[in-house]
Amino acid sequence: MESSIVVPEFVDARVAPSGALESLSQEEIEKLLSSGQGGLYPLFRQCALAVLNAGSDTDNARDIFEKYKDFDIKIVRHAWGVKLEIKNAPASAFVDERMIRGIKELLFAVLRDVVYIANEIIESERFDLSKSKSITNAVFYILRNARMLEHKMPPNLVVCWGGHSINSEEYKYTKSVGYELGLRGLDVCTGCGPGAMKGPMKGAAIGHAKQRISKGRYIGITEPGIIAAEPPNPIVNHLVIMPDIEKRLEAFVRLGHGIVVFPGGAGTAEEIFYLLGILLDPANANQPFPVVLTGPRSSAAYFEQITKFLIGTLGQTAAARLQVVIDDPAEVARIMDRGVDEVREYRRLHGDSYNYNWLLHVSAELQRPFVVDHAAMSTLQLHRDQPAHKFAADLRRAFSGIVTGNVKESGVRMIEKHGPFELVGDPLVMDMLDSLLAAFVVQHRMKLPGPAYVPCYRIVKQ
Repeated sequence: MESSIVVPEFVDARVAPSGALESLSQEEIEKLLSSGQGGLYPLFRQCALAVLNAGSDTDNARDIFEKYKDFDIKIVRHAWGVKLEIKNAPASAFVDERMIRGIKELLFAVLRDVVYIANEIIESERFDLSKSKSITNAVFYILRNARMLEHKMPPNLVVCWGGHSINSEEYKYTKSVGYELGLRGLDVCTGCGPGAMKGPMKGAAIGHAKQRISKGRYIGITEPGIIAAEPPNPIVNHLVIMPDIEKRLEAFVRLGHGIVVFPGGAGTAEEIFYLLGILLDPANANQPFPVVLTGPRSSAAYFEQITKFLIGTLGQTAAARLQVVIDDPAEVARIMDRGVDEVREYRRLHGDSYNYNWLLHVSAELQRPFVVDHAAMSTLQLHRDQPAHKFAADLRRAFSGIVTGNVKESGVRMIEKHGPFELVGDPLVMDMLDSLLAAFVVQHRMKLPGPAYVPCYRIVKQ
């Protein structure tokens, strides 16, 4: 007679801190447990549930929230600190009824960041978040509180951007690039999710192991609006949750010493144009900052489309700030290695910090949170009759709105209620944008494989 073991889908547990935030004040606990106006509980619950789904292959936040609608998490105080009491958590976060150590560390990183941002950044009145300098300071303090700015760490951090819904060949390529980076002692920072955010970390971990590097950093930077759609991948060993997408993007460019961009969709395009909005700013003309766009031979057409679009909108100068390398992981890593040396020397000569790029100028247009709604999307300045770095900022907002409509719960609801966002602009620009987005759809780069993609946008020629 065969016996069968029933594997539970949900687990109840009580877990002690690991890696961050061993104690909380009574006021902090009350805020976290409050589900009313101003309370942190809804935000904390959402981010905690995403972390407990680490490794999930869905980008549908609604599916996660619906499946685990009975999930609950509470803070319990003890004489020696705090514990988290969890009900109806994903069973995949546990092994033999014990929470996986890496997931536990990420869970308490969520607690650390939610508490710190609410108390020290938002409510303390220490930071005037309407001013550019103050925003940069706030990003610094969040990263420092998360222990991302260890002063003895060498400048060796490569930020990797790319899509979460890439194909298997592209995913293997991201691992190969990560491996070559790891062999050269370079650490990796990504948006923390699956696909091109996971592959470089996985490859780098093997490269580090071969070089007997035991303290490699695999940093994931996310924000509350997208974490449920892109739960952290299992390789992440340092997680930071920024307050919004703009501070997340600023954290990437301040923290990183170079950027590698893999194939992706609207989210990757948003990151590229955010970066170009910085690099094309005359204030940053002399800043060395290596940027490589790369993928396997099969992705060459993707980068041709991206390059054609950015030249058509921002000009040849924009293309000159980027290098495109096709099907050569070792060359990508060599470019990054040499580029990091140039960044180190520039910062040494100019007295800038090795672990936080203070001298990089990020304009207010790229720092102010873009609140996506139908009115905001329809009034973007999508025309070429303006400075290139300002045009790049509005193109970045357009792609950000598409990401919101594709995967963020708030955006999906807006589209269901009011229909697609309208993007209005210069006919030539809109034709190029329409072609680029249509290519993303055909290549299945908008969302993970599933039902046929229904556009959340409509192109309108002015």
